[in-house]
Amino acid sequence: MAGAGPDADDPSPWVARWLPEAAAMAGRGRLLDFACGRGRHTRLASERGYAVLAVDRDPACLALNQLPGVEARTTDLEAGAWEWGAERFAVIVITRYLFRPRLDLLLARLADGGCLIYETFAQGHGRYGRPSRPAHLLAADELFAAARRAALRVCAFEQGMLEAPRPAVIQRMVAWRSTRPQRLR
Repeated sequence: MAGAGPDADDPSPWVARWLPEAAAMAGRGRLLDFACGRGRHTRLASERGYAVLAVDRDPACLALNQLPGVEARTTDLEAGAWEWGAERFAVIVITRYLFRPRLDLLLARLADGGCLIYETFAQGHGRYGRPSRPAHLLAADELFAAARRAALRVCAFEQGMLEAPRPAVIQRMVAWRSTRPQRLR
């Protein structure tokens, strides 16, 4: 995966880089690890003091309930009502996942002052492995456009080819929901 360490269970360096900034700007409110898989980012966020809601369709994610500050749920991410109703999150982390019909709804779950950290595959990745179907690959600038539709302020955006740890074509973004001016460092 783009941005992952040599082990598929290692956190993405993109997520690890931006979680401290998210804490500084959004506080350590509740973090949503959407499509959490085996929980590589849930574990990282828990270690850094976040209260985490980890959701995935795979019941194996329920093992994450043993971590301090973690609530893990299995749910169909692509059909039916989401179990968290109108809850908003201080941080939303999404990696290796794209389902366009619910993308705007998911971005609307970000609380005011909250931070979105997103990284997934983009068009052109199919030549290096899965996913290869266009429905699972972002078009050029697609994440940036989704953030603008959701009235988010993009603070970091990258797209293109990564060579290591294995070739991948990705897009990744960090964006904030805030009406306040952002601090520059």
